[in-house]
Amino acid sequence: MPIWLPRSKNIVRLFLCGDVMTGRGIDQALAHQANPILYEPHVRDAREYVALAQRAHGEIPRPLSVDYIWGDALQELEPAQLDLRIVNLETAITSAETPWPE
Repeated sequence: MPIWLPRSKNIVRLFLCGDVMTGRGIDQALAHQANPILYEPHVRDAREYVALAQRAHGEIPRPLSVDYIWGDALQELEPAQLDLRIVNLETAITSAETPWPE
């Protein structure tokens, strides 16, 4: 169990996390989905990843809340009373409809 420093106006509580990759197709289970078309060699539709996850782990309740993908992590971080959380996502966040040219 971590031991947190007492709150102080002179301390900024910062959480840094690297290399986070949410499951492929996770947006298809959220309230607002992106275009499911994928530009990868084996799967062309992101909904196929949702179907694979459901076959492996059972039905996924939809729509998912945006905090669902973090599992127990958010609850575990609550005692730290963080001022800021910074996470390096190992994926692109974009609204572009065309893939990056190879």
